[in-house]
Amino acid sequence: MRLFIAVLVILVVGGTYSRAAEPKNVLLLLADDAGFEMGAYLNKFCQTPNLDALARRGLLFNNAFTSVSSCSPSRAQLLTGQASHASGMYGLHQGVHNFNVLPEVGSLPNVLREQSNGRILSGIIGKKHVGAAANFHFDFEQTEEQHSINQIGRNITKIKGYARDFLKQAKDEQRPFFLMVGFHDPHRCGHITPQFGEFCERWGSGEEGMGSIPDWKPIYYDWRNLEVPAWLPDTDVVRKELAAQYMTISRLDQGVGLLLRELEASGLADQTLIIYTSDNGPPFPGGRTNLYEHGIRSPLILSSPQKDDRHHETTAAMASLLDIYPSVLDALQLPAPNGTKFSGKSLLPVLKEEPPAKESDSVFGSQSYHEVTMAYPMRMVRNRRYKLIHNLNYWADFPIDQDFYTSPTFQQILNATINKQPLPWYRSLLQYYQRPEWELYDIKVDALERNNLVDKPKYSGILKQLRQQLYQWQVDTKDPWRCAPHAVLQEQGVFKENPVCLTLGHEALQRSRRRVLTQYEEYVVV
Repeated sequence: MRLFIAVLVILVVGGTYSRAAEPKNVLLLLADDAGFEMGAYLNKFCQTPNLDALARRGLLFNNAFTSVSSCSPSRAQLLTGQASHASGMYGLHQGVHNFNVLPEVGSLPNVLREQSNGRILSGIIGKKHVGAAANFHFDFEQTEEQHSINQIGRNITKIKGYARDFLKQAKDEQRPFFLMVGFHDPHRCGHITPQFGEFCERWGSGEEGMGSIPDWKPIYYDWRNLEVPAWLPDTDVVRKELAAQYMTISRLDQGVGLLLRELEASGLADQTLIIYTSDNGPPFPGGRTNLYEHGIRSPLILSSPQKDDRHHETTAAMASLLDIYPSVLDALQLPAPNGTKFSGKSLLPVLKEEPPAKESDSVFGSQSYHEVTMAYPMRMVRNRRYKLIHNLNYWADFPIDQDFYTSPTFQQILNATINKQPLPWYRSLLQYYQRPEWELYDIKVDALERNNLVDKPKYSGILKQLRQQLYQWQVDTKDPWRCAPHAVLQEQGVFKENPVCLTLGHEALQRSRRRVLTQYEEYVVV
């Protein structure tokens, strides 16, 4: 079987995409912090019959990656086709974080409206979490901006009702559509509403005081029967967390089933390309906010209505979520506006055949913030075998976000560390916090990314090649951090035509060794 990769390159588009697709509509289903917790990805515990059925109807990607492991930046990449450092969505959109895309950045709803002269109807139901509003103006919006996030993101009955309204409007007006449904499951909520459970798994369950979601039939998982994935601490605390997470994944799955039935009932299913993915990895150590494998590997299903497209198959194509933007334009047979810059390429040709692959085929990652306090920019290039991570703020300890901090899993790791107790985890908290500037891993033989090869002479050639490849991508995407951390970017005045990185002299300085904090009694321990 031949393989394919969507190589991330910058395209300046003035023409049209290949007419590989016939669908008139696109339905994008987006999970919130989901990984591979589904039967189609060989999880034998979490029950996801609707997602599994969608995978059988479509093409399942085994090598899909998000370019950023944070909610708002990831949603922005889907809708703009730009890496977070290029769009300006450096971190979370809501509250004090207050990140927005740059004023000139266009997004799918705006581009579809402009390029089709209003012919295509755009809609979003559920979690939106991007801004500013003018940059992401959908024709039909029912999001956290009009509702509480649980009601519009986890109440699958409400989601179903709004989807029915949208599909009716599209059909009555005879307009092609792009509909994005942003589920809030399986995102954590224990730090805000602990009474509903760590993942809001009790919310709407019909239990006393929890309310009821009419279309949800809760599935309860016995934590004692669950296996812990190799990348997580093998403890009962983690098993209980997985049981709660799986419960909300099953709610998400039932919501997907409701939406697909609404699509069938509308009579538009045979004209609609369906895409399912997640914004980033699960909220566990090494997951969300990390560029390690479980922070960036993404579930991805493309289900085409065309009979001659691939169905009930898997693909080894390496895809990026940056490819969703051009894929939607391709499916709707629209060009991007003249001069539009984006990363990625359409994935629709993969629906026709499995294209060839090279080991050097690559995807890229760019993480700058999550919460506004989490200034830990990282850049990454990953090919089929090797991954290189550049930690730009490696002098600092890796930051922990608020909802993960209060999680039982992290609290167990933290308290075991403080009390010098053993923990069945392949990392220590010190290793998790303190990361070197460069991390190089052979993913083929070291899936858990335990052995950093940067200082191994045998891999010096690979390191050099990956560093050059990563830097070129940063240049191509105009990464403001491309000279960090040892130089300052100058691209104005006399340097406007030929930007340069000017040294900060770090190579001439001797730095004291890191001081390891031991006075935990100065801080409150939960």
